[in-house]
Amino acid sequence: MAAKLELDLAYSARRPWVPEPRQFRRWAGAALAGRTQPFVLSIRVVGAARSRGLNARYRAKDYATNVLSFAGAGTCPDGRHYVGELVICAPVVASEAAAQGKTREQHWAHMTVHGVLHLLGFDHSRAAEAQKMAAIEVQILDQLGFSNPYL
Repeated sequence: MAAKLELDLAYSARRPWVPEPRQFRRWAGAALAGRTQPFVLSIRVVGAARSRGLNARYRAKDYATNVLSFAGAGTCPDGRHYVGELVICAPVVASEAAAQGKTREQHWAHMTVHGVLHLLGFDHSRAAEAQKMAAIEVQILDQLGFSNPYL
């Protein structure tokens, strides 16, 4: 049974190309597959200035980054699990896709899956964790029809 997903989506940047809500729902849902509880996820699509400001404030890194993840409140009395919020920077995702020879859609899917996995507790700060997380990303993206993003 698939997890029910309530998606709160806001666009502060629409250029370069950004996905439609149905695409975000599909990608995030794939990362949550196998879980039966209802999830609430927020996704904010932002520009470089906002990404840079948040990255500096919360990670002490003074540059715009592709995706930031902020953990949610967890499970509430109504049974919904507030998994958290993703802040995805449209210009960074677009420039990375071009630099890596990927379609924008493929890279957006990867960043969405990657961010949701962070919210579920996966990390890549150590080699063994990074390998495990990358393997899960590759599997989910394959199920979505995308090639391995690490090749």
